[in-house]
Amino acid sequence: MASLDIEDLARLNLLLSIDGIGPGRIRNLLSKFHSLKQIIESPLEALLNVEGISNNLGKRIHQSRRLTEQSLSETKRIMDRLSKLNASLITIWDKCYPPILKKIYDPPLILYIKGSLSEADNYCISIVGTRQPTNYGKIQAERLAADLAKQNITVVSGMARGIDSVAHSTAIKNKGRTIAIIGSGLDIVYPPENRRLFDDISNYGCVISEFTLGTKPDAQNFPRRNRIISGMSLGCIVVETGINGGAMQTASFALDQNREVFAVPGNIGVRQSEGTNLLIQKGEAKLIRNSEDVLNELDLKLKPVIGKNIPKPQVEMNLFEEKIINALGSEPVQIDKISALTDLSTSECLVHLLSLEFKGLVKQLPGKMFALL
Repeated sequence: MASLDIEDLARLNLLLSIDGIGPGRIRNLLSKFHSLKQIIESPLEALLNVEGISNNLGKRIHQSRRLTEQSLSETKRIMDRLSKLNASLITIWDKCYPPILKKIYDPPLILYIKGSLSEADNYCISIVGTRQPTNYGKIQAERLAADLAKQNITVVSGMARGIDSVAHSTAIKNKGRTIAIIGSGLDIVYPPENRRLFDDISNYGCVISEFTLGTKPDAQNFPRRNRIISGMSLGCIVVETGINGGAMQTASFALDQNREVFAVPGNIGVRQSEGTNLLIQKGEAKLIRNSEDVLNELDLKLKPVIGKNIPKPQVEMNLFEEKIINALGSEPVQIDKISALTDLSTSECLVHLLSLEFKGLVKQLPGKMFALL
């Protein structure tokens, strides 16, 4: 079917508003009637010959023709509101609809978008995790998102608090593309403190929702959002999550969609690492230490956007900077301990740590704590 005009879009919205009708049943109807107009205008007897259409459901479809004009008016209002938000919508029949998303079971028929899609978005990797990450989790999410952004790989996540927000903001900081899949309408930013991040993502990629304007971020929306996060991605990286976290659900969707799942291992006994460690233990996720592990695993699928074995730029360090680097790890270390480990004064350490920050090798955390990037 070709791209929809405003009248067909109104018919699609009308069908989707009928209780018991979803994307699957609309596909079944289209396989028999070939157009949305034919579905709306078909006699009841013909509708009942379609798989999954009961007598009651057939009657609701048949009676919906009386609401065609009302649906057209409402659809025009939606388009006006989207325009005022500097947003748009696409359907699964549009050429710009993400081809990778079409391959999942039951892809959304309509996507509401603020920002723009790019060909580069055919090569996305998602980073997901807990809303309450440890410092270790934040550091790992930052390292992974920064490396992927530098390789021109679009970072996908759900714009939630915690790991999601870190992944988006780090991709933007490194001048990369990022896509947020949200569980509300485009006119409702959740969590509300992410308003600026929402705007930044729209400028450096796009925000996507399958929910109509005005839809609140209710709990039942997030499983649907999670299947799109994984569906948009060649691979899904889980950084930190509890056993019952939403990131575990995203990983499950990824496995069902035949996508690669990766997990960052964490310390035993830390609640935020229970889910990732379990995924690794069950063989459902590949243990990764860095972005190279992900890129090597997805090498063939990513070749259109990255070259193989791209040499990393060498960073020159003096003797004192090397001593500090050797004293640091991924876990934060307090300045006094760094001083003791390197036999340097606190002031000397701070001077060289500042230089290492400028070189992109070290990150400062609250409380005069430092860790490797």
